[in-house]
Amino acid sequence: MTEDHLAIQNKRHYEELLKLTAGDYQAFLYDCDGTLADNMQAHKDTYVQVAAAAGVVIDPAIIDEFAGLPIPAVVVEINKRYGSSFDPIAFESAKSELFYQEFISKTKPVQFVVDHLVAHAGKVKIGVVSGGAKHTIRKTLEVLQIDHLVEVLVCAGDTARGKPFPDPFLLAAEKLGIAPEHCLVFEDGVPGVQAAKAAGMRWVRVDQV
Repeated sequence: MTEDHLAIQNKRHYEELLKLTAGDYQAFLYDCDGTLADNMQAHKDTYVQVAAAAGVVIDPAIIDEFAGLPIPAVVVEINKRYGSSFDPIAFESAKSELFYQEFISKTKPVQFVVDHLVAHAGKVKIGVVSGGAKHTIRKTLEVLQIDHLVEVLVCAGDTARGKPFPDPFLLAAEKLGIAPEHCLVFEDGVPGVQAAKAAGMRWVRVDQV
């Protein structure tokens, strides 16, 4: 696809997203990986590489299946599916380090979603709510050049329960001082949408725009 076609497609997606998000919202809460950052292939590659180093060959489609879950929870599902015995925390550490060192600097934006965030910064409260490690998400936002626009960042470990439970979104709303019903969530996976619904927040699947 040429740059002109990409620009036209991005404009169309952006305009559609504007329509979907019109309303009396006071806070926008964005997921990061797959929502703001076009990095899901990189995340799949790191899961595959870490597993392969231990002699386990996994189908990267399992990462799509459980998109939005914290890494240790995905590893639990990998163990169930493949009969492996990965320690979820050790796997998370190895995966996060590999991603940070080899992939993060190449992160590209999901342009129409990043454009949406930039356009609304200063007009509504902006939060990022992710199941990823905080240092990784901070770096991702820096690479995307939007870190300075994010008022609240909630990541893995900030709440006892991650997505699909509502806790991360509720914490972000609390920190921003905005009632859940006045928040709109941007997600690209089922667990994130489940978490938004459980938090009493409206939501948009950016991958379906």
